Amino acid sequence: MPADVNNRTVLRRAAAFAAAGSMALYLLVKIVWVVLEVRDGTTGWVMLNLVTVVMALTGIALGLALGQRWGLRLPGRLVLAAAWLGSGFLVSLLPYMLLSTLLQPGQGADDAARPAWEGVFITIGFAGMAVGLVVALPLYLAERWPRAFAGRVDPRDAGPGRGWLLVPAAALAVLWSFWAAGGTAGLDLAGAAGWDTNARLLAGNNALCAALACWSGWVLSRGSGRRVPLWLPVSAGFVASGSLFAWGAWKLAWLVLPGVYRPYEYRAVALAEHGLAVVAGVAILLAVLRHYRRTLARHGYP
Repeated sequence: MPADVNNRTVLRRAAAFAAAGSMALYLLVKIVWVVLEVRDGTTGWVMLNLVTVVMALTGIALGLALGQRWGLRLPGRLVLAAAWLGSGFLVSLLPYMLLSTLLQPGQGADDAARPAWEGVFITIGFAGMAVGLVVALPLYLAERWPRAFAGRVDPRDAGPGRGWLLVPAAALAVLWSFWAAGGTAGLDLAGAAGWDTNARLLAGNNALCAALACWSGWVLSRGSGRRVPLWLPVSAGFVASGSLFAWGAWKLAWLVLPGVYRPYEYRAVALAEHGLAVVAGVAILLAVLRHYRRTLARHGYP
Protein backbone atom coordinates (compact mmCIF):
# COMPACT_ATOMS: atom_id res chain seq x y z
CA MET A 1 0.00 0.00 0.00
CA PRO A 2 1.46 3.43 -0.96
CA ALA A 3 2.46 5.63 1.98
CA ASP A 4 0.05 8.43 1.03
CA VAL A 5 -2.89 6.00 0.88
CA ASN A 6 -1.92 4.56 4.25
CA ASN A 7 -1.66 8.05 5.75
CA ARG A 8 -5.11 8.98 4.42
CA THR A 9 -6.55 5.81 5.90
CA VAL A 10 -5.01 6.52 9.31
CA LEU A 11 -6.30 10.12 9.20
CA ARG A 12 -9.79 8.98 8.15
CA ARG A 13 -9.99 6.47 10.97
CA ALA A 14 -8.69 8.87 13.61
CA ALA A 15 -11.14 11.60 12.58
CA ALA A 16 -14.05 9.17 12.35
CA PHE A 17 -13.42 7.67 15.79
CA ALA A 18 -13.02 11.18 17.25
CA ALA A 19 -16.39 12.11 15.75
CA ALA A 20 -18.07 9.04 17.23
CA GLY A 21 -16.47 9.63 20.63
CA SER A 22 -17.54 13.29 20.66
CA MET A 23 -21.12 12.40 19.81
CA ALA A 24 -21.12 9.84 22.62
CA LEU A 25 -20.71 12.74 25.08
CA TYR A 26 -23.76 14.45 23.60
CA LEU A 27 -25.67 11.17 23.83
CA LEU A 28 -24.83 10.91 27.53
CA VAL A 29 -26.34 14.33 28.22
CA LYS A 30 -29.48 13.48 26.29
CA ILE A 31 -29.97 10.22 28.18
CA VAL A 32 -29.68 12.11 31.47
CA TRP A 33 -32.25 14.64 30.27
CA VAL A 34 -34.71 11.94 29.22
CA VAL A 35 -34.44 10.25 32.61
CA LEU A 36 -35.03 13.55 34.44
CA GLU A 37 -37.92 14.55 32.18
CA VAL A 38 -39.64 11.18 32.59
CA ARG A 39 -39.35 11.66 36.33
CA ASP A 40 -40.79 15.19 36.11
CA GLY A 41 -43.53 14.24 33.65
CA THR A 42 -42.60 16.74 30.88
CA THR A 43 -43.95 14.62 28.02
CA GLY A 44 -43.28 17.01 25.13
CA TRP A 45 -39.61 17.42 25.95
CA VAL A 46 -39.22 13.67 26.54
CA MET A 47 -40.34 13.06 22.96
CA LEU A 48 -37.99 15.71 21.61
CA ASN A 49 -35.00 14.34 23.48
CA LEU A 50 -35.81 10.74 22.56
CA VAL A 51 -35.61 11.79 18.93
CA THR A 52 -32.23 13.42 19.54
CA VAL A 53 -31.06 10.24 21.30
CA VAL A 54 -31.83 8.28 18.13
CA MET A 55 -30.06 10.93 16.06
CA ALA A 56 -27.00 10.77 18.32
CA LEU A 57 -26.88 6.98 18.04
CA THR A 58 -27.07 7.34 14.25
CA GLY A 59 -24.21 9.84 14.35
CA ILE A 60 -22.07 7.47 16.40
CA ALA A 61 -22.83 4.63 13.99
CA LEU A 62 -21.90 6.89 11.05
CA GLY A 63 -18.58 7.80 12.68
CA LEU A 64 -17.74 4.16 13.28
CA ALA A 65 -18.71 3.23 9.71
CA LEU A 66 -16.46 5.94 8.27
CA GLY A 67 -13.53 4.63 10.30
CA GLN A 68 -13.91 0.87 9.99
CA ARG A 69 -13.12 -1.38 7.04
CA TRP A 70 -16.65 -2.82 7.12
CA GLY A 71 -18.00 0.68 6.53
CA LEU A 72 -16.73 0.51 2.95
CA ARG A 73 -18.95 -2.53 2.37
CA LEU A 74 -22.18 -0.98 3.63
CA PRO A 75 -24.91 -0.16 1.07
CA GLY A 76 -23.93 3.10 -0.60
CA ARG A 77 -27.37 4.68 -0.31
CA LEU A 78 -27.48 4.03 3.43
CA VAL A 79 -24.09 5.66 4.02
CA LEU A 80 -24.87 8.60 1.74
CA ALA A 81 -28.22 9.26 3.42
CA ALA A 82 -26.70 9.25 6.91
CA ALA A 83 -23.72 11.34 5.79
CA TRP A 84 -25.96 13.82 3.95
CA LEU A 85 -28.16 14.42 6.98
CA GLY A 86 -25.30 14.32 9.49
CA SER A 87 -23.15 16.81 7.61
CA GLY A 88 -26.23 18.91 6.93
CA PHE A 89 -27.06 19.16 10.61
CA LEU A 90 -23.54 19.71 11.96
CA VAL A 91 -20.86 20.58 9.37
CA SER A 92 -23.03 23.41 8.07
CA LEU A 93 -23.01 24.97 11.56
CA LEU A 94 -19.22 25.29 11.82
CA PRO A 95 -19.11 28.93 10.58
CA TYR A 96 -21.81 29.83 13.11
CA MET A 97 -20.01 28.00 15.94
CA LEU A 98 -16.78 29.83 15.18
CA LEU A 99 -18.31 33.30 14.84
CA SER A 100 -20.58 32.97 17.87
CA THR A 101 -17.59 31.90 19.98
CA LEU A 102 -15.50 34.84 18.78
CA LEU A 103 -18.24 37.47 19.02
CA GLN A 104 -20.12 36.11 22.05
CA PRO A 105 -17.71 33.99 24.09
CA GLY A 106 -20.10 33.78 27.03
CA GLN A 107 -23.17 32.86 24.99
CA GLY A 108 -25.13 29.95 26.45
CA ALA A 109 -23.03 29.79 29.63
CA ASP A 110 -25.50 31.58 31.90
CA ASP A 111 -28.04 28.77 32.39
CA ALA A 112 -27.76 28.18 36.11
CA ALA A 113 -30.42 25.46 35.98
CA ARG A 114 -28.05 23.09 34.16
CA PRO A 115 -24.75 21.69 35.43
CA ALA A 116 -21.72 23.15 33.65
CA TRP A 117 -20.56 19.73 32.42
CA GLU A 118 -23.69 19.35 30.30
CA GLY A 119 -22.91 22.46 28.30
CA VAL A 120 -19.30 21.33 27.85
CA PHE A 121 -20.35 17.87 26.66
CA ILE A 122 -22.92 19.27 24.22
CA THR A 123 -20.39 21.70 22.77
CA ILE A 124 -17.75 19.00 22.38
CA GLY A 125 -20.36 16.67 20.91
CA PHE A 126 -21.47 19.10 18.21
CA ALA A 127 -18.06 20.58 17.39
CA GLY A 128 -16.17 17.30 17.61
CA MET A 129 -18.64 15.47 15.39
CA ALA A 130 -18.66 18.31 12.86
CA VAL A 131 -14.86 18.59 12.62
CA GLY A 132 -14.52 14.81 12.52
CA LEU A 133 -16.94 14.64 9.59
CA VAL A 134 -15.11 17.45 7.79
CA VAL A 135 -11.97 15.30 7.79
CA ALA A 136 -13.27 11.72 7.63
CA LEU A 137 -16.23 12.05 5.29
CA PRO A 138 -14.41 13.46 2.21
CA LEU A 139 -11.68 10.81 2.57
CA TYR A 140 -14.30 8.07 2.79
CA LEU A 141 -16.36 9.37 -0.14
CA ALA A 142 -13.29 9.97 -2.33
CA GLU A 143 -12.09 6.43 -1.61
CA ARG A 144 -15.44 4.86 -2.42
CA TRP A 145 -16.62 7.17 -5.25
CA PRO A 146 -13.41 8.74 -6.60
CA ARG A 147 -14.88 9.97 -9.90
CA ALA A 148 -17.31 12.23 -8.07
CA PHE A 149 -14.43 14.40 -6.83
CA ALA A 150 -11.53 13.95 -9.29
CA GLY A 151 -10.51 16.53 -11.88
CA ARG A 152 -12.21 19.81 -12.69
CA VAL A 153 -15.69 20.88 -13.73
CA ASP A 154 -16.27 19.78 -17.34
CA PRO A 155 -18.97 21.45 -19.48
CA ARG A 156 -19.56 18.10 -21.18
CA ASP A 157 -21.09 16.84 -17.94
CA ALA A 158 -23.65 19.65 -17.84
CA GLY A 159 -27.25 18.66 -18.41
CA PRO A 160 -30.29 20.42 -19.84
CA GLY A 161 -31.09 23.80 -18.31
CA ARG A 162 -32.88 23.48 -15.00
CA GLY A 163 -32.19 26.90 -13.57
CA TRP A 164 -35.61 26.98 -11.95
CA LEU A 165 -34.40 24.33 -9.50
CA LEU A 166 -32.11 26.96 -7.97
CA VAL A 167 -34.96 29.40 -7.26
CA PRO A 168 -35.96 28.00 -3.83
CA ALA A 169 -32.38 28.13 -2.50
CA ALA A 170 -31.86 31.61 -3.99
CA ALA A 171 -35.06 32.90 -2.38
CA LEU A 172 -33.99 31.55 1.01
CA ALA A 173 -30.51 33.08 0.64
CA VAL A 174 -32.11 36.49 0.09
CA LEU A 175 -34.60 36.08 2.97
CA TRP A 176 -32.03 34.89 5.51
CA SER A 177 -29.53 37.56 4.44
CA PHE A 178 -32.24 40.16 4.98
CA TRP A 179 -32.88 38.92 8.52
CA ALA A 180 -29.16 38.63 9.29
CA ALA A 181 -28.66 42.24 8.18
CA GLY A 182 -31.30 43.46 10.62
CA GLY A 183 -34.56 43.17 8.69
CA THR A 184 -37.62 42.14 10.70
CA ALA A 185 -40.38 41.62 8.12
CA GLY A 186 -41.98 38.24 8.72
CA LEU A 187 -40.66 37.96 12.29
CA ASP A 188 -43.02 37.74 15.25
CA LEU A 189 -40.81 39.73 17.58
CA ALA A 190 -43.62 40.32 20.06
CA GLY A 191 -44.41 36.63 20.40
CA ALA A 192 -40.94 35.05 20.21
CA ALA A 193 -38.31 36.37 22.58
CA GLY A 194 -34.62 36.07 21.90
CA TRP A 195 -34.19 37.59 18.43
CA ASP A 196 -30.72 38.94 19.10
CA THR A 197 -27.21 38.93 17.67
CA ASN A 198 -26.97 35.18 18.12
CA ALA A 199 -30.17 34.60 16.15
CA ARG A 200 -28.97 36.92 13.39
CA LEU A 201 -25.67 35.03 13.21
CA LEU A 202 -27.64 31.82 12.75
CA ALA A 203 -29.70 33.45 10.00
CA GLY A 204 -26.48 34.53 8.32
CA ASN A 205 -25.13 30.98 8.55
CA ASN A 206 -28.33 29.71 6.92
CA ALA A 207 -27.95 32.30 4.17
CA LEU A 208 -24.40 31.12 3.52
CA CYS A 209 -25.61 27.52 3.14
CA ALA A 210 -28.36 28.57 0.73
CA ALA A 211 -25.90 30.66 -1.31
CA LEU A 212 -23.40 27.78 -1.49
CA ALA A 213 -26.21 25.46 -2.58
CA CYS A 214 -27.10 27.89 -5.40
CA TRP A 215 -23.49 28.19 -6.51
CA SER A 216 -23.00 24.43 -6.50
CA GLY A 217 -26.19 23.77 -8.45
CA TRP A 218 -25.32 26.46 -10.99
CA VAL A 219 -21.77 25.23 -11.57
CA LEU A 220 -22.73 21.56 -11.88
CA SER A 221 -25.89 21.97 -13.95
CA ARG A 222 -24.49 24.63 -16.28
CA GLY A 223 -20.94 23.30 -16.54
CA SER A 224 -19.53 26.75 -15.78
CA GLY A 225 -16.24 27.35 -14.02
CA ARG A 226 -13.95 25.08 -16.01
CA ARG A 227 -11.01 25.79 -13.72
CA VAL A 228 -12.94 24.95 -10.55
CA PRO A 229 -11.80 21.68 -8.91
CA LEU A 230 -14.76 19.31 -9.06
CA TRP A 231 -14.60 18.47 -5.37
CA LEU A 232 -15.50 22.06 -4.44
CA PRO A 233 -19.04 22.30 -5.92
CA VAL A 234 -19.75 18.63 -5.19
CA SER A 235 -18.78 18.96 -1.51
CA ALA A 236 -20.49 22.34 -1.11
CA GLY A 237 -23.66 21.07 -2.75
CA PHE A 238 -23.70 17.90 -0.67
CA VAL A 239 -23.34 19.68 2.67
CA ALA A 240 -25.46 22.74 1.84
CA SER A 241 -28.34 20.72 0.41
CA GLY A 242 -28.19 18.45 3.46
CA SER A 243 -28.40 21.49 5.71
CA LEU A 244 -31.41 22.93 3.89
CA PHE A 245 -33.26 19.62 3.97
CA ALA A 246 -32.29 18.47 7.47
CA TRP A 247 -32.97 21.69 9.34
CA GLY A 248 -36.05 22.46 7.24
CA ALA A 249 -37.58 19.04 7.90
CA TRP A 250 -36.60 19.17 11.59
CA LYS A 251 -38.27 22.52 12.19
CA LEU A 252 -41.33 21.58 10.15
CA ALA A 253 -41.78 18.46 12.27
CA TRP A 254 -41.69 20.39 15.53
CA LEU A 255 -43.93 23.18 14.30
CA VAL A 256 -46.86 20.76 14.47
CA LEU A 257 -46.24 20.05 18.17
CA PRO A 258 -47.66 22.91 20.24
CA GLY A 259 -45.54 24.14 23.11
CA VAL A 260 -42.30 22.45 22.02
CA TYR A 261 -40.93 24.77 19.37
CA ARG A 262 -41.90 28.41 18.93
CA PRO A 263 -40.26 30.03 15.90
CA TYR A 264 -39.08 33.60 15.59
CA GLU A 265 -41.19 33.88 12.44
CA TYR A 266 -44.95 34.10 12.17
CA ARG A 267 -46.25 30.54 11.93
CA ALA A 268 -47.34 30.82 8.29
CA VAL A 269 -43.96 32.31 7.36
CA ALA A 270 -42.12 29.55 9.20
CA LEU A 271 -44.15 26.82 7.48
CA ALA A 272 -43.47 28.31 4.04
CA GLU A 273 -39.80 28.97 4.82
CA HIS A 274 -38.96 25.49 6.08
CA GLY A 275 -41.08 23.78 3.44
CA LEU A 276 -39.13 25.70 0.80
CA ALA A 277 -35.87 24.65 2.47
CA VAL A 278 -36.83 20.97 2.15
CA VAL A 279 -37.62 21.45 -1.54
CA ALA A 280 -34.38 23.37 -2.12
CA GLY A 281 -32.30 20.70 -0.39
CA VAL A 282 -33.73 17.92 -2.53
CA ALA A 283 -33.33 19.98 -5.73
CA ILE A 284 -29.63 20.69 -5.13
CA LEU A 285 -28.91 17.09 -4.14
CA LEU A 286 -30.52 15.92 -7.39
CA ALA A 287 -28.28 18.33 -9.31
CA VAL A 288 -25.19 16.81 -7.66
CA LEU A 289 -26.35 13.25 -8.35
CA ARG A 290 -27.26 14.02 -11.98
CA HIS A 291 -23.81 15.46 -12.56
CA TYR A 292 -22.20 12.32 -11.10
CA ARG A 293 -24.28 10.06 -13.33
CA ARG A 294 -23.38 12.10 -16.42
CA THR A 295 -19.70 11.90 -15.49
CA LEU A 296 -19.91 8.13 -15.21
CA ALA A 297 -21.81 7.83 -18.49
CA ARG A 298 -19.28 9.98 -20.35
CA HIS A 299 -16.45 7.76 -19.18
CA GLY A 300 -18.34 4.59 -20.10
CA TYR A 301 -19.13 3.41 -16.56
CA PRO A 302 -22.51 1.85 -15.73
